[in-house]
Amino acid sequence: MELKNMIALVSRTGRHMQRYNFLGHRQVVGCIPYRYKCGNGTPHISDEDEIEVLVITSQRKGKGMLFPKGGWEKDESMEDAALRETVEEAGVVGDVEHKLGDWTFSGKNNDMWCESHMFPLLVKEQLELWPEKNSRQRIWVSVREARKVCQYWWMKEALELLVKRLTMQIKVQGGSEAETGSLSQKGRKKSNL
Repeated sequence: MELKNMIALVSRTGRHMQRYNFLGHRQVVGCIPYRYKCGNGTPHISDEDEIEVLVITSQRKGKGMLFPKGGWEKDESMEDAALRETVEEAGVVGDVEHKLGDWTFSGKNNDMWCESHMFPLLVKEQLELWPEKNSRQRIWVSVREARKVCQYWWMKEALELLVKRLTMQIKVQGGSEAETGSLSQKGRKKSNL
């Protein structure tokens, strides 16, 4: 999806195009926007201290920080929806990478179940204007800080998978074996390392 020259300054609203899975769970997609501190975009990192992630404020006051996410609609691919939500909520554009995994969780006020699909997004550009600029703040933080401020357990699990994937790249390239492991099961999760 080529967004660079067609950024809309309004977010999509409503649920008439919303996708639901076969169990009736609302399908949502999101990204963990990240960049390398060294600034040259190199994937050759050795630990999480060389990665920064972009968190945004919730639209509901006092509800903490999170990664951009929202509804996957019928007229778009999963990756296009993830990028659109990230542009709308965080005002960044980049490369959507291979999916981190799927999580099932209860939605707002525990009134609906959601199935979330999370992707890494290597940020290439930070926009000055974006649809939700006036209703959200965006902040680049360390992985360590993101673990503290992110409000959702499933987003924290996605972050751990991203860190593992990025730090594993250098271990594999350097000839050492990468560890495999599983994260806690607070909901159903499928990961794609």
